[in-house]
Order: sequence, then structure tokens, then C-alpha cells
Amino acid sequence: MTAPSPVGAVTAGSDRHSRPLAAAFAAARAEQRAALIGYLPAGFPDVERGIELMTAMVGNGVDILEIGLPYSDPLMDGPVIQTAVATALEAGTTTDDVLAAVAAVSATGGSTLVMSYWNPLERYGVTRFSDALAAAGGCGVITPDLTPEEASAWIAATDAAGLDRVFLAAPSSTEARLRVVSSISTGFVYAASLMGVTGTRTALSGSARTLVDRLRAVTDRPIAVGLGVSTPAQVTELAGYSDGVIVGSAFVRAVLDAPDQEHAVEAVGQLAAALAAGVRAASPR
Repeated sequence: MTAPSPVGAVTAGSDRHSRPLAAAFAAARAEQRAALIGYLPAGFPDVERGIELMTAMVGNGVDILEIGLPYSDPLMDGPVIQTAVATALEAGTTTDDVLAAVAAVSATGGSTLVMSYWNPLERYGVTRFSDALAAAGGCGVITPDLTPEEASAWIAATDAAGLDRVFLAAPSSTEARLRVVSSISTGFVYAASLMGVTGTRTALSGSARTLVDRLRAVTDRPIAVGLGVSTPAQVTELAGYSDGVIVGSAFVRAVLDAPDQEHAVEAVGQLAAALAAGVRAASPR
């Protein structure tokens, strides 16, 4: 499959801005390591406590924070993240609350991304959201269910706002599809380590290394691996051949298992520190 002409035409201008995630990946490369990317949905367990948790993650070694925009039909998320998202929605978390979380974390010096399904962005307005995210200090957006064929308006809006955009590559993707996804991704390409939903796994899929190698053959964009990553040992393994490692469910589980906010902050901080050590334990890049 080849990229439709509208995507190709818009992509031609995609490097007009100095992309905001470039500095985070450059800093990791300077230390000869991969970047650690951590995920937590906004509004979990509520907006203010969520911001405290996110700040603890960044303060303990998360290089890039992925803030989830809660959505009622999270197709790619497993039961752990679905539980957290349901909590956020029940608390009335809005898109503006997500932007407030981005602003609060960005103010601490953390690099922030939003992870959102397409429907909430379309409802909010793609230009309105892109402009508001840039104003809040956000770096970009991961859109797991947006296809390249439907992305022209999104590409134009993110280019105009100077935001990075991240699309997903799957183990089942053809070489042509990997080229298309890589061509419209700017901050990095999200390599899904397995077919399925998010969640912790006891062992990593062998398809992760194969997918990264296939992406290396078609792009020089940074490649970050996610889905099913939860332990320092797994992070170390992935950091040996990727540019970034994404951990989500493990952070959410740490909060769910904590008896109160104080212990939750301590738990995510300890996990972030352990995973950051795992990134640094990989062979020098």
C-alpha cells in the first residue's frame, strides 16, 4: 500500500519546525542510551493527584511523559488501563483537564505527549486541540487508531502548531505500510511489540526486535517500543536495540495497588527509578 497523495503533499512541509521531542532523544543519545517513556492517564485518580504522580515519574527518571486522554472506548487498552480510564471518566475528566496536566508537568521541565484516540480530538477540533497543546507546552500526540489515509487534516494542524505526531507500526505491517507510517511520524515511530492490547507481560515477544530491524531499514526516525513492557529487565533488553522504551500498565498498576496517594507517589517514583536504571544497564549505544 502506498501513501495517498494528500498525505504525501502535507508531509513535504513536516520539517519546517524544530520538532520538540528531538531534544529528549538527543539527550538520551548523548548518554548512549534509549529514552524512557512513561504513561499515565490524566484524571487518575483525579486531576490534581494525577499531576502529582506524573511529576514524580518525571522526577525519578522518565524522559518523556505520555499523558492519556480518557476515552470511553479504549480499543487498544487492556483491563489495567481501562480501569484507570474509567476512574478518570467517572470523575468527569475533560480534554481541558488533560491540557492542564500537560501544562503542569511541562512547567517542571518534563517533555510531555498526549496519547489519544481520534474521536475525542475530532470532537474537540484538531486545530483547536493542536494550538492548545502547543500553548500548554506539550510536545506532540500519539494517535493509535488514526490511519494515514485519514490523517491529512491532523498532519496540517500539527505542522502548523509545531507539534510532533506519532503513529503506530505493528508486527503485521507490510514494508510499504512501515514506510508510510514512518514518513508521517515525526517525534518517533511507535513499534508495537505484539499484536493485542496493553498490559504487563512476563516475557517479551520476539517480534519486537524484528519490527525494529524492519523499521530501521525504512526510516531514520527514532523508534520506541511499547506494549507489554513492565520490568527493568525487559526495559534493559529493549533499550539494547531501540531508541525508546514505553511503559504504561506497570505505572497504572502501581497506583491501583497503593493504599493511598502518598504510597502511590512513592510507588511510581520507585518504579520510574528502577526502569531508568534498566535503560542505563543496556549495552552502550
